[in-house]
Amino acid sequence: MKLIVGLGNPGEKYKNNRHNVGWMVIDAITKIQNLKLKSQNYNSKLKSEIFRSGDVVLAKPTTFMNDSGRAVQALTRWFKVKPDDLYVIHDDLDISLGGYKIQKGKGPELHYGVQSVDRELGTKDYWRVRVGVDNRDPENRISGERYTLEDFTEEEKKILDGVIEEIVVDLARV
Repeated sequence: MKLIVGLGNPGEKYKNNRHNVGWMVIDAITKIQNLKLKSQNYNSKLKSEIFRSGDVVLAKPTTFMNDSGRAVQALTRWFKVKPDDLYVIHDDLDISLGGYKIQKGKGPELHYGVQSVDRELGTKDYWRVRVGVDNRDPENRISGERYTLEDFTEEEKKILDGVIEEIVVDLARV
């Protein structure tokens, strides 16, 4: 069994934020596979919205980003998923908008959501789908914390949509 978890923040005001790119990828997968969210798809014990497709579980933790580890730990225990079969999708300011990397045990310099997952799992040895979101002006760089909580612009969203399509194809191969 594979567990694919998209990190993000709950609530309408965060829906289009750069920090919610993990949820956006999960939404794209569920749309392609025609998986519908029903009330029973939310599991309060696992603190996540859950979708199943064969031997793949897709999850969107409903904890806030910096507390994502609690939900990921609960999911891995419940579904008995080993780190080799865990994929965590998150935004990454170390990668420019339009890029992404799927790497095991490697992540951004600083990402509190990923740090929370590492801490709760007691390991960094799982797959990360690092989605580039950095499109800041090099001459006028705002802080990463503020930037990731801003919405994508319409122009950025077009670039992101293409990247998400590539990620979905790559994840279908794992």
